[in-house]
Amino acid sequence: MYIFDTDTLSNVLKKYPSPNLLKRLEIIPRELQFTTAINVSEIYFGAYRSDRREKILQVYENKVFPNLNVLPFDFESGKIYGRLKAHLEKKGLSKSEPDLRIAAISIQHKMTLITGNIKHFRNIPDLMMENWMEG
Repeated sequence: MYIFDTDTLSNVLKKYPSPNLLKRLEIIPRELQFTTAINVSEIYFGAYRSDRREKILQVYENKVFPNLNVLPFDFESGKIYGRLKAHLEKKGLSKSEPDLRIAAISIQHKMTLITGNIKHFRNIPDLMMENWMEG
């Protein structure tokens, strides 16, 4: 099962989306495609900052989000988040709050995070991730 990061969700709507990403999405059954409430919030934040707000929201609300299962940040993911943040802090590493929350949800559900931002998630223990946008 796969969790799609924000950059992956936005890539499919670009004028020239990644052919590799599109090919992989075609063969993955819908019931294996997920994102998180954190990624949804990032999409909405970007849309509300844009001059094309209505168009962006319409596409995500009508074409993207209905085809994904959205996972919440809940009690169990909160526990994992706390462990990850403490671990990384001890090593002198910092990650953005949203990225750590996305990682915690991915680890909780034992899913692979699909992201083009591998460096954002590097050094997070137990996180499985792949970049489908590369060639």
